[in-house]
Amino acid sequence: MFAGSPAGGGSGLITMLPILLILPVMYFLMIRPQQKRQKQWQEMLSGIKSGDRITTTGGIRGTILSIKDDAIIIKVAPDGIKMEVAKGSIASVTTQDSGS
Repeated sequence: MFAGSPAGGGSGLITMLPILLILPVMYFLMIRPQQKRQKQWQEMLSGIKSGDRITTTGGIRGTILSIKDDAIIIKVAPDGIKMEVAKGSIASVTTQDSGS
């Protein structure tokens, strides 16, 4: 009966191995890609300038007229309506240079 005890201790490590392997896999498949996307988004926001065309997360498209600390003023077609939107709501930027 005592001979079976050490084998039980070894099987405990084997049962913990999948749990220990899941943590690094979750990091590389979920956390790290999200951090890369966040960094790219922050770089995109820091590079915006007047004249850039943007799309907000709500689907509004417009051209940047001016930039404040945490907000931007955009002009929306076709009537040229001016709107103030939060910088954090910018989903994508198309610069003037790549538009033509």
